[in-house]
Amino acid sequence: MLEEAVGLGAVTVLSVLEQAYFSLQVIYARRKFSVSPPATTGPPEFERVFRAQANCSEYFPIFIAVLWTSGVFFSQGLSSLCGLMYLYGRFRYFQGYSASAQGRLAPLYFSAQVLWVLIGFSSVGVFLSFSRIYLNVDLMQQLLVALDLV
Repeated sequence: MLEEAVGLGAVTVLSVLEQAYFSLQVIYARRKFSVSPPATTGPPEFERVFRAQANCSEYFPIFIAVLWTSGVFFSQGLSSLCGLMYLYGRFRYFQGYSASAQGRLAPLYFSAQVLWVLIGFSSVGVFLSFSRIYLNVDLMQQLLVALDLV
């Protein structure tokens, strides 16, 4: 089982490191713009960094849940690849939002699309597993037979 989850584990560790990096950027912005905790408002430059980090944190649990569900029930390889793409999109989102509010949009749309792909993979994987385990119907096998691939 461990060999099957190593890609998902690696992406998970990278995602935690990315979240830590975003948090550190807020600390640096607080120092740079003299915004002491618990304040969350200040110059627009600070607020963009703060909101970028908060937005990334808000999506983090969703990402982790669908990354692992997709990896366990659909495909670890595809899920890990999508996870890396998502992390890249979130990094670009953070950079873009920190620079300007408009700069967040393209990376936001990209990472949202990747997240929806992971949600789709998760849904298909869980549905196929449910059908096989509880309904005793192997839909994937039936599809392969119907397409004359077995």
